[in-house]
Amino acid sequence: MLTLLFLLAAIILETVLAYLSVPLLTAAIAFGIFTVLSIATGVAGWLLLVLILTTAVLGILSISSVRQSHISKPLYTWYKKILPDLSETEREAIDAGTVWWDGDLFSGKPNWKKLLSNPLPTLTEEEQAFIDGPVHELCRMVDRWDINHNTSVIPKEITDFIHKKGFLGMIIPKKYGGLDFSEVAQTEILSFLGSTGACIGNYIGVPNSLGPGELLIKYGTQEQRDHYLPRLAKGQELPCFALTGPLAGSDATSLPDIGIVCKGKYKSKTVLGIKINFNKRYITLSPVATLIGLAFKLKDPDHLIGEFDDYGITCALIPRKTKGVSIGRRHLPIGETFLNGPILGKDVFIPLENIIGGVDNAGKGWRMLVNCLSVGRCVTLPSGSNACTQQMMLGTTAYASLRKQFGIPIKKFEGVQKPLARICGSAYIVNAARLHTAQSLVMGEKPSVPSAILKYHCTEMARQSTIDAMDIHGGKAIMRGDKNYVADAYSSIPIAITVEGANIMTRNFMIFGQGATRSHPYVLREMELANMETDEETIEEFDEVFFKHVGFTLTNAARALVMGVTGSRFVAKPTTSPVSHYYQHLDRLSSAFALVADASMLTLQAKLKFREMLSARLGDCLSSLYLSSMVLKHHENRGCPTEELPLVTWSLDHLLHEYQTAMLGALQNYPNKLIAIKLKALVFPLGARFNAPSDRNVKDIVKLMTRDSNARQELSRCVFKEDITTNPLGHANSVFIESLAVDQLFDRMRAAIKAGNIPKVRGLALIEAASKAGIISKLESKQLRDFDKNLMSVINVDDFDPSELVREVSPGSTIQSTA
Repeated sequence: MLTLLFLLAAIILETVLAYLSVPLLTAAIAFGIFTVLSIATGVAGWLLLVLILTTAVLGILSISSVRQSHISKPLYTWYKKILPDLSETEREAIDAGTVWWDGDLFSGKPNWKKLLSNPLPTLTEEEQAFIDGPVHELCRMVDRWDINHNTSVIPKEITDFIHKKGFLGMIIPKKYGGLDFSEVAQTEILSFLGSTGACIGNYIGVPNSLGPGELLIKYGTQEQRDHYLPRLAKGQELPCFALTGPLAGSDATSLPDIGIVCKGKYKSKTVLGIKINFNKRYITLSPVATLIGLAFKLKDPDHLIGEFDDYGITCALIPRKTKGVSIGRRHLPIGETFLNGPILGKDVFIPLENIIGGVDNAGKGWRMLVNCLSVGRCVTLPSGSNACTQQMMLGTTAYASLRKQFGIPIKKFEGVQKPLARICGSAYIVNAARLHTAQSLVMGEKPSVPSAILKYHCTEMARQSTIDAMDIHGGKAIMRGDKNYVADAYSSIPIAITVEGANIMTRNFMIFGQGATRSHPYVLREMELANMETDEETIEEFDEVFFKHVGFTLTNAARALVMGVTGSRFVAKPTTSPVSHYYQHLDRLSSAFALVADASMLTLQAKLKFREMLSARLGDCLSSLYLSSMVLKHHENRGCPTEELPLVTWSLDHLLHEYQTAMLGALQNYPNKLIAIKLKALVFPLGARFNAPSDRNVKDIVKLMTRDSNARQELSRCVFKEDITTNPLGHANSVFIESLAVDQLFDRMRAAIKAGNIPKVRGLALIEAASKAGIISKLESKQLRDFDKNLMSVINVDDFDPSELVREVSPGSTIQSTA
């Protein structure tokens, strides 16, 4: 019994020391004291031997000179051998951007006070005035149905307005004629413009994202900036960026497009330049672009600009009218009008000065692109997803309240309530994530890993929202016409899923693959040291970093276990809000994630790079932690309004359950089963206890979001709601608001039916009967008749004469008209 008690005490001591992350010398002293106490108490045999050996090992490890020569040096040699090879492009991708909140999540100890103290996302008076003025005015001008299904082009009066008001220059500094808006303003504007459809959103979003404008601002020569930026800001030049092609999609670094340094004719003069042959596909805005940003591989076989034969990926500017450029044809993507097409180049000659940043930037194109991408993916695509989820929330909550089956609004059917709540919860998550990640850009961060998280998860939640909206609307959504506000988004969302890094690649490779190296507190430095020459200084630093890493792993193992057993009840809370316990859960899950990530990197080593399903699940865990953090940050920033608690609770329960599902999947499919069993015992010592959102929570959300609540208004803040003929979503919402005003009249008539005062009829017949019986006044009767007309304008779907649907008649065919 004595041995068992001291064994348990030794385990507790070890766990406490690891939890507190004490120095090695302190741990050695603690175990030494415990060993002496054990001897004095009569402990003997194998346990005493273990205690003595543990004390001795800790003591030896605390002597840095002994540790470095006998442990760290052999480890360093072994580490150099097992380190996975990184290509130059992989290294550049890892080095791109900065580490922000993702670093805290990888640490196992998120600094919540740091996150919560970050500035609130705000707009300047100028930015707000732009939204209230030109943005709203542009929304009024756009006929989404006409563009998408009749003309497939943006009318000239709209493009002229866009250029005149400076929409294409939101990222361009004022000194070059741009608006120089913050990233927060950009995401607000692009979210709002989502109401006009993907065509307008992309026309404005692409020039303000990855493309010539951003590349010129960050890397261009002063001469290039002075010439192009004012023209881009005013729409005198329309940019596109040509990266992908038939043989280089997500694997963009395998570009087959080659540029050779040589002499050639340019403006009647013989100059040193580049002859390029290229074949590009899927290039957004290429059909209308006047300025092409081109990515290609630069070669200099005659060493005309330097000593290298192959410089690698390079970015250059090519005017549309350059000889040899073939541009203007269009692809026909699914869904909404999307100005996208191929660009070909045959023996295209440009001067060296067309390289973005000049000759000094030859071969630096991939680094330039990934640095810009880490910023652009935080703004453009999340803004589009935000627009989509908010529109689906607004339209579906309205329609589910207006549409009745069996005399009951369909919002009361539980089968409808679950997907309806999912739309609302997803809208809350996306809104919080894109807004506060954009604020990090304002603070000077370039969060590459969060940008990948947002790209994947925001677009996936938008996709699920369109599916749910389609299911709830039923026949209303599957019939095309200018009354339909669901179908275009539903059919277009695969475009967002595919562009700027296909979602399959982003989830399987980028989120955890990049995060495990970039966001981890020690791994990147260990890799850098392993690529250095072996000397005393390198061994000394490796020793320090490596043993900090070991301590880091042990601490996270202890934290995961202790918090798992105690339900995180004793973890400090940064706030006293009703959702403060979620901070405690996230502390625990952050430690658990860091532990499993370390175990995976250690046991699988270079093989982890090819364990895509494991990497994807660990990426899902990291994503759930990140998105949950943004939800909590957003709720705190809004003053923790009680009304929106159902949305916050749903979001966090959903995300924690997603984390649990991903982690269990990773451990159940872990290559080393023995390690998997041990990890599961540490991560889930009391089993899987994070439940999906409850049915009660679902009902609370539906109740909240199917009335004109502050929460509903806030979550549709970025939707154009004006009730005009070209905005069916605004009309549906307007009729929904009207329905709230007449509900009491319908209650009165239902009571009269129940009392037998009027017959059990519906629609106009019910209004007529109630009016005759004096149940409602003449004024109320008119109000109800007007409402019924408006209601049917929402419920009814479009229909067409056959002649309107046939665009071109084949020889011998006839059109049967109903006229």
